[in-house]
Amino acid sequence: MPVEIQIPAPLRSHTDGQDTVLAEGSDVQSALRDLGAKFPAITDRIFEPTGQVRRFVNIYVNDEDIRFLDQLTTALRPGDRVSIIPAVAGG
Repeated sequence: MPVEIQIPAPLRSHTDGQDTVLAEGSDVQSALRDLGAKFPAITDRIFEPTGQVRRFVNIYVNDEDIRFLDQLTTALRPGDRVSIIPAVAGG
């Protein structure tokens, strides 16, 4: 069973306008890799060339920031929700 990846408005142009995409993966990294296989342009928006999540992108699993879990190796269960949240700056 897949997990649901919530796509923020600024990245929806890379997912054909979809706000939610189903992806397969046992952990966050494999689910995001599956997302990138379906929508290759989104990969560069989420990851640095080194494979690390970009500094201004936050990833949550069921409302928990993966930085406080196991980062990209955070395990996923069927039905989990992964949210991609771009950092907002302003002043």
